[in-house]
Amino acid sequence: MTINKKSKNERKTLYQWTVRNSVQLGVLLITIFIGIQFYLYVQQVVDGDVITISRPPGVEGFLPIGSLIGLKYWLSTGTWDSIHPAGIVIMGFAMLISLFFKKAFCGWFCPVGTISEWLWKLGRKIYGKNYQLSKWLDIPLRSIKYLLMLFFVWAILKMSIPALAEFLQLPYWKVSDVKMLAFFTDMSLVTGIILIYLVFMSLLIRNFWCRYLCPYGAFVGLFSLISPTKIKRNEESCIDCNLCEQACPAYLPVDKKSQILSAECTGCISCTEVCPVKDTLEFQMIGVKSNFWSPTKISIVVVGGFLLFLVLARLTDHWNSSVTPDELQKLIPFMDGFEHI
Repeated sequence: MTINKKSKNERKTLYQWTVRNSVQLGVLLITIFIGIQFYLYVQQVVDGDVITISRPPGVEGFLPIGSLIGLKYWLSTGTWDSIHPAGIVIMGFAMLISLFFKKAFCGWFCPVGTISEWLWKLGRKIYGKNYQLSKWLDIPLRSIKYLLMLFFVWAILKMSIPALAEFLQLPYWKVSDVKMLAFFTDMSLVTGIILIYLVFMSLLIRNFWCRYLCPYGAFVGLFSLISPTKIKRNEESCIDCNLCEQACPAYLPVDKKSQILSAECTGCISCTEVCPVKDTLEFQMIGVKSNFWSPTKISIVVVGGFLLFLVLARLTDHWNSSVTPDELQKLIPFMDGFEHI
């Protein structure tokens, strides 16, 4: 059998910059800009200054639980949450993109996932390797994020429509984005220690937060499970080099399975990019011709899909919050006493 190997220019290494990394960097920089803008906006509100900085709706991407409540309320009543409307848009995008491209929201878009990935790659350079936990410990730890996800989903599903409506009008929900900001700007010692611990563990273990603790990733993983897109391996042309398994951030057995069905797959296509044999590993979607989905095409769909969601949300007035600076100014001094239930 003749093996058609990729050239060195075609084959990526673990640390080589890719199209996906460019998308990740772009989203991360935008997220940092949004965080700075939101901080300055809140400072103007608190100080009673003339508001010259607009509130960035993108900050609502960090309010997934409330966004799920808003999504259920919309599906139940047809009424869109006006307090944090952008959160539902971002949540909807994450669900849809994960449905069609595995957990591509995690692997291509999520800024926390990006930082987590860069940390383990940095750790691999520093220590020469990443550490993989034994299965007897890894599997129970991975269940944590799914248990957290099930708890939140169960709690939201059992909420009645009046309870949903009540939550979406609570003072707590109106200042939840400001409370989230305060979590970082007024960080407690315990919070600081926990974050340092997460960073340290992320240097040692690939995607420590994403792998073991992130309920958001577990949630979009449900949509990934029924995705029409899979990593497929041609067993005849595979040379058993194991490069794909080494490159996979989730340690999936790409080198042993004919296709990857796992909810842990983030659609990062790192495995297909390091494969030295052409047409052996493929990111394949049902109904689409073989070898169609290149990194560039996936990036166009991911970025273009989000921009489409953004434009439609703005055109239909489902993006900007109805909470005014004056209302926030009155609520912020009392926000520590607000309850979410």
